[in-house]
This record gives sequence, C-alpha cells and structure tokens, in this order.
Amino acid sequence: MSAAGRLYAAGGVLLAVMPLAMVLANRSSPLICGLAALAFLAGRWAEDAAALRRHLLGPLRTPLAGAALAFLAWALISLAWSPFPAASLRVLGEFLPTLLAAYLLACLAPGRIPAFAPRLGAIAVGLAGLLIAIDLASDLALERALGRRIAAFVHNRPALTLDLVAGPLALVLWKGSARGLAAAVLGFAALGVLRSISGAAQLGLLAGAAMAALARMLPLRVGLGLAGLGLGLAVALAPVEGDLLARAMPEAAHERLVQSSSRARVAIARSFGAAVAADPWRGAGFGTSARFAETPVAQTVPPEMRVLLGVGHPHNSFLQIWAELGLPGALLAALTLMLMLARIARLTQPDRAAALGLVACAAAIAFVEHNGWAAWWTAGLGAAITWMRAASPADANERSERDGPA
Repeated sequence: MSAAGRLYAAGGVLLAVMPLAMVLANRSSPLICGLAALAFLAGRWAEDAAALRRHLLGPLRTPLAGAALAFLAWALISLAWSPFPAASLRVLGEFLPTLLAAYLLACLAPGRIPAFAPRLGAIAVGLAGLLIAIDLASDLALERALGRRIAAFVHNRPALTLDLVAGPLALVLWKGSARGLAAAVLGFAALGVLRSISGAAQLGLLAGAAMAALARMLPLRVGLGLAGLGLGLAVALAPVEGDLLARAMPEAAHERLVQSSSRARVAIARSFGAAVAADPWRGAGFGTSARFAETPVAQTVPPEMRVLLGVGHPHNSFLQIWAELGLPGALLAALTLMLMLARIARLTQPDRAAALGLVACAAAIAFVEHNGWAAWWTAGLGAAITWMRAASPADANERSERDGPA
C-alpha cells in the first residue's frame, strides 16, 4: 500500500469509528474529526500536491461559501463589542479549528475513503446503539465500570451523533449494494436514539425520517419548498419562540414532556427573546451566551426575565444567533441556509432525499438543544456531510468539487 493509501486508511478508520468513540468518550468527536482531516490532507498531499489547492479553494468561490464566510466575518467583527472578549475568543478557539477540520474532511475524504470504511462504520454504529441501550437498561453499568459520572444524559451527545451520521452512512452502504447493513445502521441508530433520554435526539430522528420520506414522494419543488419554509420560520420565529409556545402549549403537553424540562425551556426562550427585542440590531457579541446574564443588554430586560439568561445558552441555535449576532447574523444565516438548499436541489435521488433528511434532523435538533458553536456538534455535522458526499458516484464527486460541501 502506498503512503497515501495508508493515510486514507487511517482517516477512514477514524471517520468510521466516531459514533462508537462518542459513546466511550462523549467529547471525542472534535479530536477524531481533526485527526481524520489531517490524515486525508496528508494523503492528498502525498498523492497530488499540485491539485490540493484546487480541491480546497475551488469550493470557496461559490455563492454558498460567500454567504457562509460573510457570516463568519460578522461573527469575528462582533468581537469588537463583546463585553467578554476572552470568553468570546475561547468559544471561537473551540469552534473554528473544528469547523476547519470538518471542511477539510468534507472536501478531501469523498472519493478517497477506503472500501472497508463504510462497513466498519456500520459496525461502529451498531455497537454504539447497543451500548447506549444496554448501558441505560443496566443502570449505567458501563459508566460505573469506567469510573465516570453516573447520569443518563451522558449518552445524549452520542445519540445526537448517531442521528446525524446514520442516514448518510446508510446511503453509502445502500448504494454500495450492502442494503442489509444499511437497514441495520438505521435500526441500531434508532435503538440508541429512542432508548436515550434526549428528547432533541428523538425529535431529530422523527424530523429527519419524515423529511426524507416526503422528499422521496413529493415533487422536487414541493420538497424543497417545505424545507425552505421550515428553515425560514426557524430563523424568523426564533426571537418569539418562547412567547408563542407559552401561549400555544397546553399544560397536558408540559406534563408529557416533563423529562425534557419543557417549562424551563419555554421560560429560557422567552428570556432570550426579550433580550433580542431590547437590542435586535447587532447582538451581544459572538460567544457571549455563557455569560449573557452579565451583558449590558441583559440589564435592560425586566428582572423577572433576567434570571434564566444565566443558563449558558438559549437551547436554540437560531435564537443564539439572534442574541449574539443580531439581525445581520440572522439574515446571513438565513441566506446561507437557502443557498444550501439550492445546492441540494442539484442532487439526484436518493441523495437529495437523504440530504434533506439530514437538514431536517439537524435543524430540529438545533431548534431545541445545545450550544450552536459546540465542537462536538460541528464535528458530527462534518462527518455526516462527508458520508453524504461519499455516497455520490466518483464522476459526480469530481464535478462537485467546484461546488463544495453544502
């Protein structure tokens, strides 16, 4: 095996085992994503250093990349008025390296992933789903054996990673005539997600499966229209999400969702929405959610709405963009999302249905859970997009180098 081949094999192993590694160490995906990206980068360099620049810079000339880079530029500009520049830089220092690794992986791995890697990935997903289910059924025996924190939510991040990776990996296997393994990947991933206590992971599974099915059955324009409407509303309604849910959710719904802390989530959304209403134009600055209760805009919010601004983040990535980056950030995020859908529209079936399923899954999760700049989330998305691009035929991969990873 050539030097490039050995590097590709190492990168393929790392990409494949990410879901299982997350079960064993639920902060490991950024490291794995970074190492896999370096392996494929070194492999491409060894194979054809002259073409590497084209592979990496070509996708950055597209409108989609322009919108995404403008969003990142605005995030950097917002550091100028962040009241906590050290905290903002710390968040940026976690987010940007992982984002770069995810970009490298999505650009360089497709077409170079070894043939054994998807099957290894299927084994990793199967073991991850089983371990989550067995560990929770055994009162977290695995966590006790490893001497770690005994809490059921330790499996939330692995379950969310399964959500992202399972569909694209199953598509790779299905198109590689391993349809039994593709079904097993979806089944074991669903087992881990449904057995976990993460309502966000279960919502993501439902939204992703529903969107993929609709995209297969409906005409192209209808499927894309539904996806665009959902993403547009997620951005536009984020600042008033809390008020809308406070009026619309009956008490019975809160009782059924007691494990998901729905009342607290609604109150948090209302508090951050009030902060956005107080200063919608530029936001408090990138990465300020962790100390949002101390920001100047928080002092303008009524005292009864101020307490929950200290929870660390608004449990809604779209609302987090509004709170930290204001209207310009929200507009640039919406533009990036719409251009992403335009890129997906050029895919053929079943790739388009799987891609829209991934978008719906990720958007549903982002609307109710986690810090949008978290490195583990960025790494999981990078792995999912890499598998999505790997599902395309070799000639389509070559043609899509100018478009890059959506």
